[in-house]
Amino acid sequence: MGPDPENHWLDRRRVLTYSLVFALVFLILTIGVVAHSNLVKSDGGPLWFDFAVFWSASKLSLLGHPGDAYDLSRLHAVLQGLHPEIREGSYGWFYPPSYLLLVSPLALLPFIPSYLVFMAVSFTAYAFVVRQTCPRPETLWVLMGFSGVWDSFLTGQNGFLTAALAGGALLVLEKKPLTAGLLAGLLAIKPQLALLFPVAFLASGSWKALLGMAASALASLLLSAWVLGFGTLASWADSLGLAKKFLEIGGTEYWLRMPTVFSAAHLAGMPIPLSYALQLLVACGAAACVWTVWRHCGRRSLRNASLVAGSLLVSPYVQIYDLTWLALAGAWLIRDAIDWGWLRYEREALPALWLLPAAMLAMARIAPFQIGPWGLLLLLAMLMRRASLAGRGHGYA
Repeated sequence: MGPDPENHWLDRRRVLTYSLVFALVFLILTIGVVAHSNLVKSDGGPLWFDFAVFWSASKLSLLGHPGDAYDLSRLHAVLQGLHPEIREGSYGWFYPPSYLLLVSPLALLPFIPSYLVFMAVSFTAYAFVVRQTCPRPETLWVLMGFSGVWDSFLTGQNGFLTAALAGGALLVLEKKPLTAGLLAGLLAIKPQLALLFPVAFLASGSWKALLGMAASALASLLLSAWVLGFGTLASWADSLGLAKKFLEIGGTEYWLRMPTVFSAAHLAGMPIPLSYALQLLVACGAAACVWTVWRHCGRRSLRNASLVAGSLLVSPYVQIYDLTWLALAGAWLIRDAIDWGWLRYEREALPALWLLPAAMLAMARIAPFQIGPWGLLLLLAMLMRRASLAGRGHGYA
């Protein structure tokens, strides 16, 4: 097999041009959102609301009451100082104590400087990992044309951070498996995204990575409980029931920002038990795909891309800002295609995936239909096709 010799309309020049155009469009839209937010107008909408929850939890932690982050009324009392118009009960703190410990220093700075520091550090790590995954001159420009980047900036979420941890683990896995496991274990700050990493490590016999992941996850949880108080573990466990309630009765606007099979089924009118059943079916299928690729395919790029894509399909609780991970899957797929050639329709599909977060938000204004999981399933199917052909020694078209 070798690189694809065919000319294609979506060549390097057009990819760079379109990425710059999309980046400019998203920048203009972002400026418009900021201009109509409560940072500029007294009656504007809340900006960086998710980060405001992080900052408020940090404030409670620095005041010596970290467990209060899990108390909605006390969290609201701090949050209201930043966003007075926010209705109590429309949010919650469901993160484990390990993430609470990580964000505890945020409130040492005022809200806006804290946001800027958090996003600058996490985005820099994210961009570095994506650039290392696909080390080409245009990679960062293409990344700025990815709609998921801009959504994370507007919400102030941790998508950059979790993607950097996942991508960093995959980058060093072959040469430093223990380090890879330690990085993957830090995904315990958002455990629903880490569920398939043990599957991949087991399938490939990466025992050092598996051990490192278990040690890292356990150590970070125990350290946070020791620093913040072991009562935070109980508070976190109690909060999971509320998180489940949010998932099940959050409403159309909430589900439209969740690219999961559960939300798609629920929006289509299916009852909760059936929605969970469909989610479980897809999760098992994604796990089986990851196991197969990591067990039988020797191509590192396909292994890593399939793990990233599968990880986004497992949990019913995935949000639009978690789609920052798509850049990792796209970068690994492009890297594989550069080395082995493209298959038909792959280059046409990648721009659609690049615009998936924006398309989700646009669709939400038209109809209550969740397109997110369909895009993720398409990506996983593309990767399985490549892995299947690679396993049979076929050349690519």
